[in-house]
Amino acid sequence: MSYLKFDKTIMINLEESLTREVLRTNRIGAYHCTTVVDCNTRKYHGLLVMPVPEIDDDNHVLLSSFDETVIQHGAEFNLGLHKYEGNNFSPKGHKYIREYSSVTVPRTLYRIGGVIFSKEKVFSAFENRIMIKYTLEDAHSVTTLRFRPFLAFRNVNQLTQQNGNVNQSYTEVPNGIKTCMYAGYPELYMQFNKKVKFVYEPYWYNGIEYPKEQERGYPYKEDLYVPGYFEIPIKKGESIIFSAGDTQVTTNRLKKIYEDEVSARTPRTSFFNCLKNSAQQFYFRPKDEDAYLLAGYPWFKVRARDLFISTPGATLSIDDPVRFEKILHTAMSAIRNFLNEGKPDPVIHELDQPDVPLWAIWAIQQYAQREGLEKAKALYADFIGEILEYITAQKHPDMKVMENGLLYAEGKDKAITWMNSTINGKPVVPRSGYIVEFNALWYNALCFYKELSGETVDKYEKLIQAMDVSFQDTFVNGYNYLFDSVSGAAVDWSVRPNMVFAVSLPYSPLTRIQKRAVIDIVTKELLTPKGLRSLSPKSEGYKPYCTGPQYERDLAYHQGTAWPWLLGAYLEGYLRVFGKSGISFAERMLISMEEEMSQHCIGTIPELYDGNPPFVGRGAISFAMNVSAILRVVDLLKKYNAD
Repeated sequence: MSYLKFDKTIMINLEESLTREVLRTNRIGAYHCTTVVDCNTRKYHGLLVMPVPEIDDDNHVLLSSFDETVIQHGAEFNLGLHKYEGNNFSPKGHKYIREYSSVTVPRTLYRIGGVIFSKEKVFSAFENRIMIKYTLEDAHSVTTLRFRPFLAFRNVNQLTQQNGNVNQSYTEVPNGIKTCMYAGYPELYMQFNKKVKFVYEPYWYNGIEYPKEQERGYPYKEDLYVPGYFEIPIKKGESIIFSAGDTQVTTNRLKKIYEDEVSARTPRTSFFNCLKNSAQQFYFRPKDEDAYLLAGYPWFKVRARDLFISTPGATLSIDDPVRFEKILHTAMSAIRNFLNEGKPDPVIHELDQPDVPLWAIWAIQQYAQREGLEKAKALYADFIGEILEYITAQKHPDMKVMENGLLYAEGKDKAITWMNSTINGKPVVPRSGYIVEFNALWYNALCFYKELSGETVDKYEKLIQAMDVSFQDTFVNGYNYLFDSVSGAAVDWSVRPNMVFAVSLPYSPLTRIQKRAVIDIVTKELLTPKGLRSLSPKSEGYKPYCTGPQYERDLAYHQGTAWPWLLGAYLEGYLRVFGKSGISFAERMLISMEEEMSQHCIGTIPELYDGNPPFVGRGAISFAMNVSAILRVVDLLKKYNAD
């Protein structure tokens, strides 16, 4: 039985099926994304969405959708689905769906009278190519398939409108055609594994709507160009494979290419396997010698903080230390360029954020726990030493080491922490001065370097000793939780989740009693089934719903929304405080995250959730920090149970 399976009752109910999305990616930044009924609801959706570096740094939708029509006795049954004005859907192909499953690959089963017809999709791991396998499972009459490609050829952040600048020409290639709507774009090759007839019939489909963009306050109507249609006969029991990519494929090899891609997939037969697949979808290798993690889909690129927070869970927790080493090797080079020359990196964004090198040290610490101190020392001790020297030499433009050992960071006028939403360039949550997680990470980094190097460096030892006192004096308040930030007389009393890192990190300046107090208040005020709220409902400015236009979402982004990656830190801290007696609680918390595998974007975890029931998923449909954090908790529970 499929772990991710939806029957007819869900598929034909658009209120249910249109909220469920599916994502498949490759290692070079391209992806396929739509809903489980193949009705695009976002401008980011498409069968083939890929980078076009000759134009810009964004992804581009080339092939938006591919409508199938089953023809018998002259009767046409169109399986496509598009939304138009007035909540009208056409041609309502979802009514023929009997089942959708996503085990090794997404599979849709249709029934049209006596015809049983299946569709399976696979996205190539190392090429910009979507492949679709159509199988006529059963039929009692001669059957023909017709396919209409809906083309966009536009940036994911824009929408296409009917225009006279389209290049309507096409060229025949083996078992298909190639075409390109606009200069500067690559050719789109659409081919089958058997001979096919293409009928040139150019037509614009106007007014297709994307309700997710409408919800977010963006333009949401698009016109898509269809150059014509393909027709191909199919026999009972026969399978036909379609390929769309930016390079020509050898059509007699399509079957083997498809089967090889399928055999390399991990079946999504469990919570862990879903998370594992999802983590691997963030792998990004634009060049053979480099390795990165994308921050999320469909709109995020590589971000430094996200990369270091996500890498341990996305690699070590799925037993892939070699990929961890490759990603760190690439990232270390970028950080060293920044430390030594102040250079930004063309791929890894936001290297200048003050806590980025501290998260890099934390990531290495996770590697050391997994692979051993000696191996970590050989690979990374010098790198950590360079980071600590850079920070203590007061070289970072936005962060200084004070006499009390604490880090003081300037964040009044620009966002410098993970709570980075801005309006008119100003942070919505200005966190400045002594920032609680910066200093928890700093203390942990100094202690870990001492453990890793096996040496006591006087200046670092003095900082540790100073922070044993100053951290508590600065952050612990009379209500048994930690201030979020302190800048002179300006103290942020808001109950926020960032204090949880002072409990979850391997080294902490807090006493056991203080750790317990932090966990208690986080549990009471911030914990939800989907993560930790970014602000307590009891604190001023609480906004639990991240909805509406951009301005409204920016206001709510870190003012009450719930974040699953923080749940990872919370449960790690909970287990540190309560030990094995906390296992059952942690396992119960994961149940609510496992429910997400069949919601929102199936098999993965979105960026954030509303802070109040029913805790609806929002933002990016798949978010690396969240997936990786939950993988780390699953891995951590395995160790606790084994012990």
